Amino acid sequence: MVEPQKSSPEKELRKKAARQKVLREVFSWVWLLLALFFVEGAMAQSRLIPSGSMENTILVGDHMVVSPFGYALCVPYTELHVPLWRNPKRQQIIILVSPINGSEDLIKRVIGIPGDKIRIEHGTVYVNGQRLNEPYVLRDPAEMASSLENFPPADSGIYEGLTQEWAQVLPSYVHDSSLVVPPNEYFVMGDNRGDSYDSRYWGFVPRKNIIATPLFIFMSIKAPDGETVWQPGHIGERLETYLSVFVHPSEVRWNRLFHSF
Repeated sequence: MVEPQKSSPEKELRKKAARQKVLREVFSWVWLLLALFFVEGAMAQSRLIPSGSMENTILVGDHMVVSPFGYALCVPYTELHVPLWRNPKRQQIIILVSPINGSEDLIKRVIGIPGDKIRIEHGTVYVNGQRLNEPYVLRDPAEMASSLENFPPADSGIYEGLTQEWAQVLPSYVHDSSLVVPPNEYFVMGDNRGDSYDSRYWGFVPRKNIIATPLFIFMSIKAPDGETVWQPGHIGERLETYLSVFVHPSEVRWNRLFHSF
């Protein structure tokens, strides 16, 4: 018995239903991708630490979740970001876009906010005339008399390492031996004062360059090659380091996992 052919209107309905199913699938993936981009750009991102400028608060090989929420809306996998409404507080750790090259992300601690008067004497930081309590600082006692630990430099002093631009404008911000932070700018330093390239050397951080603040450490690995493996361009060595923790779990700093800020 020959099965009767389906009517043309019924075929059209089946085609229409199939198209609608495909469109629903496409739209569901689009919304998923948009949600992921929103989370990545506005809620949470990951960062790893390649240098020791924030030791011992943050170590080389720490992997962190950071939050741009309220600080910047970032376009994932690009250098584009839009400043938002939140401003960092004094002594808060922040992620910022380097004012030097405009592309590298740095992690530092806010020492001075707009209007603050900053002075460093023999390693002790004074803000608005009051000594800043800094239990997190790592410093070398032998450097207390060096230019590293005395800022701003005296008129007759030499402060090595300043960028040319900062060396030219620095005196204009110094009043009564203190550095005055201008509006919409921030003064930042690393906790490892003797090994941190920061505002002492290149100047203030514009508010627009501040993009996030750390939330917690989700992984911390002590790599055999130290800082080298975490530097850009060492993908192979980094992969080997990740795989090696299965053989040498002691390379993981277990006590740092889920440490919050």
